[in-house]
Amino acid sequence: MAKRIAVVEDDGDIRNLVALHMRRAGYEVLQYADGGSFAASLSGDLPDLVILDLMLPDTDGLELCRRMKSDPMTASVPIIILTARAEESDRVVGLEMGADDYVVKPFSPRELVARARAVLRRRENPTQWQDRIEIGAVVLDPRSYDVTAAGRKIALSATEFRLFYILAAHPGRVFSRELLLRELWGDRKIVTDRTIDVHIKNIRRKLGTAGALIRNIRGVGYKVEP
Repeated sequence: MAKRIAVVEDDGDIRNLVALHMRRAGYEVLQYADGGSFAASLSGDLPDLVILDLMLPDTDGLELCRRMKSDPMTASVPIIILTARAEESDRVVGLEMGADDYVVKPFSPRELVARARAVLRRRENPTQWQDRIEIGAVVLDPRSYDVTAAGRKIALSATEFRLFYILAAHPGRVFSRELLLRELWGDRKIVTDRTIDVHIKNIRRKLGTAGALIRNIRGVGYKVEP
């Protein structure tokens, strides 16, 4: 079955342009002109990917992103932010809210399709991963993207899960920020090294006391150690 992409964008021309190119790429597209109608749709079948504008008429797109990523029912749904906000601080905030990618308007529809494919591929291709990892009181299951800490379910975004899994699968090994960026996004330099720090901060916060498993090696990068 074709993957379902939700496009949440109040500008009809942009929404239709995105939908046109996504359909040409073989995806099923659901269109929403405001955050409220999209949020209501989440009580049914979830999309495989969301392309989300930040400046919606009825809600702040960042807040909508934050709510999705803090809800265990929707946390694993990848989100690509599509916005005119181009400052680095805006990108960092978007990633802090759990977004998986950030595209600035004006944009290339072909590039957006490529990024959507990459996000979906990262979400669905855990071929080199183990079935399950237990480290300390934390359990990670790549088949369901579930994380529990001392029996408590943790809502990580897809990117946060992948980052934490990479570290947890190699306890004691130090990963540089550059290596983690390559593991997550390949050779496409769509984000800076600061992105890794943002995601690590989010993961630690969500894990609570179990966040101490992730250790910062000053001047080098990060490792997970029980």
